[in-house]
Amino acid sequence: MEPFIALPLGIALVAIGIGAGYYARQVILRSRVSSIEAKVEKLIEDSKSRAKEILFDAKDKAAKVLDEAKHEEKDRFREIRRLEERLMERETATDRRVQDLERREKELGERIERVKTVKGEVEQAREETIKELERVAGLTKEQAELELFRKIEKEHSEDLMVRIKKMESVGIEDLERRAKNVLATLIQRLATATTSEVTTTTVAIPSDDLKGKIIGREGRNIKALERAAGVEIIVDDTPGSIVISAFDPVRRHIAKNALDILIQDGRIQPARIEETVEKAREDIEKQIKEAGEQAAYEVGIFDLDPRLLTLLGRLKFRTSYGQNVLQHSMEMTYLAGMLAEEVGADIAIAKKGALLHDIGKAVDHEVTGTHVEIGRRILQKFNVDNRVVQAMQSHHEEYPYETLESIIVQTVDAISASRPGARRDSLENYLKRLGDLEQIATSFEGVEKAYAISAGREIRIFVTPDKISDLEAYNMAREIARRVESELKYPGEIKVNVIRELRAIEYAK
Repeated sequence: MEPFIALPLGIALVAIGIGAGYYARQVILRSRVSSIEAKVEKLIEDSKSRAKEILFDAKDKAAKVLDEAKHEEKDRFREIRRLEERLMERETATDRRVQDLERREKELGERIERVKTVKGEVEQAREETIKELERVAGLTKEQAELELFRKIEKEHSEDLMVRIKKMESVGIEDLERRAKNVLATLIQRLATATTSEVTTTTVAIPSDDLKGKIIGREGRNIKALERAAGVEIIVDDTPGSIVISAFDPVRRHIAKNALDILIQDGRIQPARIEETVEKAREDIEKQIKEAGEQAAYEVGIFDLDPRLLTLLGRLKFRTSYGQNVLQHSMEMTYLAGMLAEEVGADIAIAKKGALLHDIGKAVDHEVTGTHVEIGRRILQKFNVDNRVVQAMQSHHEEYPYETLESIIVQTVDAISASRPGARRDSLENYLKRLGDLEQIATSFEGVEKAYAISAGREIRIFVTPDKISDLEAYNMAREIARRVESELKYPGEIKVNVIRELRAIEYAK
């Protein structure tokens, strides 16, 4: 029976233990909950206290800000009041000034009216006085003035003439003295040496044995060189030199350069001669461009068209009465700048007009018209300032002097050309005759080239074989000779040599 009693007892003890444990747990839980609730309530109380403190601080700060704002508003209000008072004072002062001005304007208007009235009365009285004088004298005002002038002129005519003559004499002498001083100063400041151009060029050769090679078999080489360059080659007994003769300086320089290249190369033959002459011609064109650029740089002109500079460079190989035209133009440019500075003219315009005054001579053998007219057309084509055109067009008095610069250009042209040794008239006439001779020849149809040689005693004319037959070549020579006889004046006789050379060319492929 003991086992049956022990089991229920154990169960009861377990149940009691469980109940006791549950009760104890509930007690512990209640105590924890009470503790948490107490903490929460304390936190709430603390938060409310903190919120009250923050609210009190915020109210204090708001009150301070409000007070500051009120003070600032009062200060601004006082400032605005001061500004308003100042504006009112200024407005009052302005009103007073306006009133004063209106009053003065009214007074001035009244005075002007009174002056006009008085002036009218004076004019009326003057007219009445003049009329009374005319009535008494029996003369009008104009007649009285004329009579008075006649009387004074009659009584003091001799004194007047002496004074007028003295004034004219003194004025002319003073002007002449000042002009001479200015011109003398210019010439003294630019006293450059002038070398007259000639019509021959000497080429030095290292050995006289080369003369035979230059002449070639049956003269083929020298003829080919003369034809290609348009010059006359003189090979005589003068040791160590060969003379190139031509009135055109460009041809002489081309022939000289070609000869120098051929002598250095040693291959002297017709085909090589033509090739070398063409290369020398290209080199001369390059030199022409460089000469124009250098001339403009030296005289201080930097805004010219490159094509104008090329035309300017061609003047290096052009002469006027033996005077190099490019050197003459540069000399004039220096003089024009000095003279323009002395008299107060435009220095840049005067210098450009002087430098470009003979630009037409660069192409006057290709274009009809005087070099002045050709130059005007060239400058207008390149849109050069019209003041420059006006300055250059009057240097031969073909156009009237329109500006002070045009007078300066004409003056310095006369100065440069009239210096002793600058020009030789006979050489220029000689060169003109040679140029006219070539111009007559090239005017015929079918003429390819024409060169005056032997000092103008011979002209060689190369015709196109496709256009001119042998018979027509004979007829052309006769016609050219007739025109030369009728149009030119020359001593002795001129040989007209028409050359028709047929070249057959084919290429092996």
